[in-house]
Amino acid sequence: MSAKKNSNKLTRFWKLLGPGLVTGASDDDPSGIATYSQAGASYGLATLWTSIVAFPLMAAIQQMCARIGLITSQGLTGTLKKHYPRPVLYLMLLFSFPAIIMNIGADIAGMGAVGNLLFPSIDATYFSVLFTLLLTGLIIYLPYQKMASILKYLCIVMLVYFVVPFLYKQDFAEILKATFIPTIQFNKEFISILVGILGTTISPYLFFWQASVEVEEMKTKKKHLVVNKKIINDMVQDVDFGMSFSGLVMFFIILTTGTVLFKGGIHQIDTVEQAAMALKPLAGNMAYLLFSIGVIGTGLIAIPVLSGSLSYIFAETFGWEQGLDKKFHEAKAFYAIIAISLVIGLSLNYVGISPVKALIYTAILYGLTAPVLIAIILHISNNKEIMGKNVNGKVSNILGFAALIIMTAAAVALIYLQLKG
Repeated sequence: MSAKKNSNKLTRFWKLLGPGLVTGASDDDPSGIATYSQAGASYGLATLWTSIVAFPLMAAIQQMCARIGLITSQGLTGTLKKHYPRPVLYLMLLFSFPAIIMNIGADIAGMGAVGNLLFPSIDATYFSVLFTLLLTGLIIYLPYQKMASILKYLCIVMLVYFVVPFLYKQDFAEILKATFIPTIQFNKEFISILVGILGTTISPYLFFWQASVEVEEMKTKKKHLVVNKKIINDMVQDVDFGMSFSGLVMFFIILTTGTVLFKGGIHQIDTVEQAAMALKPLAGNMAYLLFSIGVIGTGLIAIPVLSGSLSYIFAETFGWEQGLDKKFHEAKAFYAIIAISLVIGLSLNYVGISPVKALIYTAILYGLTAPVLIAIILHISNNKEIMGKNVNGKVSNILGFAALIIMTAAAVALIYLQLKG
């Protein structure tokens, strides 16, 4: 009886999970994998502490975005358009659009590169085109609930990163020290990686996605009339689980590459082959296959989230019909933006930047732009005219302002070091 009860509890919890889990998994997209791998390869376990610091900050920001979506029945862009001056809306668009497009392009390039890793005789460009066409078709023709279900199950792919460190000899005292005692090196390279890690964990595109997809969920479940305490609590559990899942994946990727690559003398990752070497302790030559499954799986989760968030931004700005629950003929402009963003992203493959470098540059760009968006989110979620009694509590504000201060300080330090030399 007890086993059946536990099984029912697990089933209920799995059903409760939705936007928060998908958001968390898409946070560890190919850009995140490349950034965490480079951090581990360059500095060993020195950046392991960032996963502990980042988790409560990103959970707090994502909860704010989700609450804004639930309370206003609008995405972030729609809320800004309705309640704030137009320059604020355009500032947000300016800070979001380039980074999201570059992220899409970098993720497509990363997926293409691992396709080439599996089948060296086929050029990476062909794989990039194939993944672009496949994703465009799936996003446009699959109804939202089916898409959400597929994305949820794809999250299971991420579990591969949890296994690797336990199959390699580890110094657990060193791991504990690196996890709980922060190490900071005040040089351009280390601060760049730090900004990249913060940017890829607290990513602006996830802010837009979380708010808009909560509205989609409410519509789908016919809950859009009354937002009660239970709905808010369910959302908090979903977001917390998704963000903790994301943080654990980040922790284990840094741990794996910090152990295998750094100690193996590989301190610079320029190709996906080098990143794949981190999985060799687990599977020898099968490492490439496992790495490829991880990158392609996370890309299939992240790219619909990236292109979807961009489409929500444009649709809400210009008042177009929107929603992944709509058919193509009902929201042509919304789906056109998704298709165009994927094509522009694909075209970035031809500018001559290596996929790994493009992924890391994207993370750094997010780290520089996120503080502006966090400040706007904090203002909205403390605005009683918009949020009523559901404004931020004390803990949310402490964590939100901590995220703003830490990310601003890291961005300012990076700009200062860049200008200095």
